[in-house]
Amino acid sequence: MMKKTLVLKVDPQRPELDKIRLAASLIRKGDLVAFPTETVYGLGADAFNPKAVLKLFKAKRRPLDNPPIVHVADSESVWPLAKEVSPSAQRLMEQFWPGPLTLILKRSELVPDMTVAGLDTIAVRMPKHNVALALIRESGCPVAAPSANLAGKPSPTSAEHVSADLDGRIDAVLDAGPTVVGIESTVLDMTVDPPEVLRPGGTTYELLESFLGEVKLNPIAVADKSLSLEKVKSPGLKHKHYAPDADVVVVEGRLPAVVAKVNALARNYRFRGRKVGVLSTDETKQEYTADIVKSLGSRDDLASVARNLFRLLRDFDNAGVDIIIAEAVPAEGLGLAVMNRLRKAAGYKIVRAELPARTQTE
Repeated sequence: MMKKTLVLKVDPQRPELDKIRLAASLIRKGDLVAFPTETVYGLGADAFNPKAVLKLFKAKRRPLDNPPIVHVADSESVWPLAKEVSPSAQRLMEQFWPGPLTLILKRSELVPDMTVAGLDTIAVRMPKHNVALALIRESGCPVAAPSANLAGKPSPTSAEHVSADLDGRIDAVLDAGPTVVGIESTVLDMTVDPPEVLRPGGTTYELLESFLGEVKLNPIAVADKSLSLEKVKSPGLKHKHYAPDADVVVVEGRLPAVVAKVNALARNYRFRGRKVGVLSTDETKQEYTADIVKSLGSRDDLASVARNLFRLLRDFDNAGVDIIIAEAVPAEGLGLAVMNRLRKAAGYKIVRAELPARTQTE
């Protein structure tokens, strides 16, 4: 018999202490609690309890070689988790925590192998959400928390998304409404010099580069095709991620060419009897013909594009489309993270759009 998942509605600004204490008591017992962060909803387990972390992997059907991020409520909590914290890592924590930045550090012996998928590194962050911070504090332990969805699905940006995937598979959900950032944290590897972005996210590459001076983008962060990886230091790299049930195709190129190509593909798929969704932006929404057209927001507001991405991918599934044709956005600022997620959701099915030569020279 499936367990009943308890849903606790909490105030995102001033979470009710009795509900937080109840959720924290579950974490301490080795149970699983989904909770909001500023990025997406996470599924939390006591990071020092290997049995609880194993339950977390099983509930999500997550591959055991995919390490979760460990969440802390203050930077002092990093010291027991890490062998060393470099001066530049300390500066980053002072500047960007709480916030959507995960640091990869050398792990300490205190951290169970299960929590780091057997690696000699650990991924740590301090979320910028009152509910998450209250839960971690009350639990009295760091909380290992990947996104609170079934492995491979779009990450959850609301408690409803969590319930759709995990109802009956976890013990409780703290529901504080929709998340603000909508895509996961940036993962920065501090065990290499210069530091390297493994996963672009809510803290932009440009911001990190201006703060640190030199930051590299790992090829996997900007990949437009599948790269083979043996060991991964970060979630969101190795396995299929962020994918709705529908097939996804991403169309990249200059905008007029993209619009023409999306419409051509939509005609073709519909002619073959498939229900087509187009993922557009405000600037192009009116130009598409498909069964369903949804806009991520304005191309001038990549924060809204990022916030809406996973929700809209799930909305298309709920509407029963067979294929989603997604328009690329500029791969700069938060757009880099959006394109990283879209390409992965598509399994790197990317179509390059070009205008006919005559049009380009006119």
